[in-house]
Amino acid sequence: MKLRYKIFNGFLAVLTVAILALAITIGYTSDCTTPPGVASDTQTMKAVVYHCYGGPEVLEYLDVAMPAAGPTDVVVRIKAAAANPLDYHYMRGSPYLMRLASGIGRPDDPRMGVDFAGVVVEVGDKVRRFAEGDRVFGGRSGAFAEFVVIPEDSAIAHMPDIVSFEEAAAIPIAAVTALQALRDDGRLQPGEKVLINGASGGVGTYAVQIAKALGAEVHGVCSTPNVEMVLGLGADHVFDYKKENYTESDNQYDLIVDMVGSQSLSANRRVLKPDGRMVLVGGPKGNWLAPLWPPLKAAVLSPFIDQEIGMMLAILKADDLEYLAGLMADGRLTSQIDARFPLHETAEALEYLETQRARGKVIISMEP
Repeated sequence: MKLRYKIFNGFLAVLTVAILALAITIGYTSDCTTPPGVASDTQTMKAVVYHCYGGPEVLEYLDVAMPAAGPTDVVVRIKAAAANPLDYHYMRGSPYLMRLASGIGRPDDPRMGVDFAGVVVEVGDKVRRFAEGDRVFGGRSGAFAEFVVIPEDSAIAHMPDIVSFEEAAAIPIAAVTALQALRDDGRLQPGEKVLINGASGGVGTYAVQIAKALGAEVHGVCSTPNVEMVLGLGADHVFDYKKENYTESDNQYDLIVDMVGSQSLSANRRVLKPDGRMVLVGGPKGNWLAPLWPPLKAAVLSPFIDQEIGMMLAILKADDLEYLAGLMADGRLTSQIDARFPLHETAEALEYLETQRARGKVIISMEP
């Protein structure tokens, strides 16, 4: 055997072993352990935490230590939080690749939840944007709790007076995702035609309203029971996917924002204008490669076509929260709330959210 073939075969063997080792490592799930107790002289709060990966049964509702606040931090008494698919992905550590960031075997951070709304109860001596008594909303790890500590220069903003805590808590991840998919990645312009696939979900309900606020003609895709709701949010036309396939219509779209990945890229391209854009927000479920296939296909296809197809990941920013607060204050953005659960039933809330039958947002309420 020639030397170059020996080298190639050796490299292939090493690569195969490395991939298998990585797969075994990130796929490993440690047993659940009993969390350490809290010292009797420690100030505590109620919170939902997890110390191992798994289903809703791994979530624990218990007393934990109050987080410490620094000179540039804001302490918020949470009135309401919102559940998102991101939460159950962290809960399960799935897809497994995310464990490279969240923790191998078990989560590095036991806190759960991100979206919150509440009242500022304490500010550091260097805080200038907020004061005690302010009604605020934002995104911060550990939102499934009675209190959260967040730096004033991170993802936190003032709530409009006309908006309830539940409505504001529903906003951050879902509405920021919709905004960035449409405005930033999708570069949606007034007068353009956009299709929202998954228009009745947590992100989709906001995407319909934000697209209208940006001046677009909006078409949505949802199931039969949700058609009237999506039309009520401002959609100009709604496809009932139980009865019709939007990729077989005569429409041509400047932008498609896909939350669910129910149609192939080639099918979507048929209704996308020659210079159109497509933004992938969601996709197939799975622990390994299934969630990665759509963006991988898009990356391979993109150099050979004029249409732009890509995946987006939202980043929570205070500026975007303030923009959305303005839309809420004007009455152009409302939260569609499907169900409410008390904090001690957070496991049931995520179990319901995983069914993917929620019409809008699922709220975690701190009020009795």
